[in-house]
Amino acid sequence: MPPSTSFDLLVLGGTVFLGRHVVEAALAAGHRVTLFNRGSHALTWPGPVESLVGDRDGDTSALRGRRFDAVIDCSGYRSAQIDSVAASLGPDLPHWVFVSTISVVDRYPAGQPYDETAAVTPATSGYGGEKARAEEALRALCPDRAAIVRPGLIVGRHDPTGRFAYWPWRVAQGGEVLAPGRPERPVQVIDVRDLAAWCVRLAESRTAGTFNAVGPQMSMQTVLDTCRDACCADARFVWCSDADLLAADVAPWTGLPLWIPQDDADFGGMLLGRNDRAVAAGLRCRPLADTVADTLAALGAEPGNAAFPNVISRELETRLIGTRPVT
Repeated sequence: MPPSTSFDLLVLGGTVFLGRHVVEAALAAGHRVTLFNRGSHALTWPGPVESLVGDRDGDTSALRGRRFDAVIDCSGYRSAQIDSVAASLGPDLPHWVFVSTISVVDRYPAGQPYDETAAVTPATSGYGGEKARAEEALRALCPDRAAIVRPGLIVGRHDPTGRFAYWPWRVAQGGEVLAPGRPERPVQVIDVRDLAAWCVRLAESRTAGTFNAVGPQMSMQTVLDTCRDACCADARFVWCSDADLLAADVAPWTGLPLWIPQDDADFGGMLLGRNDRAVAAGLRCRPLADTVADTLAALGAEPGNAAFPNVISRELETRLIGTRPVT
């Protein structure tokens, strides 16, 4: 089906973060959108959207007898949830874009980039294990009609976690800003708008396969400099080593977003995903400056530290800055 052809799209989820952007991208492309979710969030859409209420862990009967050209699955977590939706849709399943996660990878050895052939965790529980088993369930149901999308850190408007928004917000406060690890340490993010638009294109083109949905690698210095350029702040960055951060009990990934100690045996290379296959399948990533500007606009009024409950306190940040050099 060429991308210009309008079709019937079922979005599973669709009201929190990525799903909201998927719906907007699909409507902008002229597709007819049906949502299936628990009906917990009432949203206003820029176009007609049909809503079906149900629960993937319970009643999926609202899907029975319905026919769709494609599914974009933003909410699947367990294999049983895949099976329940498939059972209600019937044996002739449409093309299915499943949003998984890079967390299905078993280990990310320090300094070693990985692609879609990396070993998948054998675990049957936990976030990565459950998603890995859901991938397997979908491939078993429709191996030639499944696109497995494995995002890394998704960032942008409506993100409920603040995992990236902390940095534009903190840099906008100015002053001395604690920066984690080495300035050259590679990191990756993907703008939610780019991911959503690409998921719609995968559905349009009936593309199958497994893809690391990660953005280009950049240095942490680039991230912070881009934040400073976007808000014209007088921020001055103070770099703190992995060892000193760990000694101060700063939690990797949450205490300071985007930070993972580079020599961590299991997770040191998590932000070294290769996206060659996704780019070949049409993934396009906008400049980071665009993402930072939109994130700042979405933050709106001063949110305060309470918007980022898991990050380190300003008191600890000040203590760690100490006499380290400022850049």
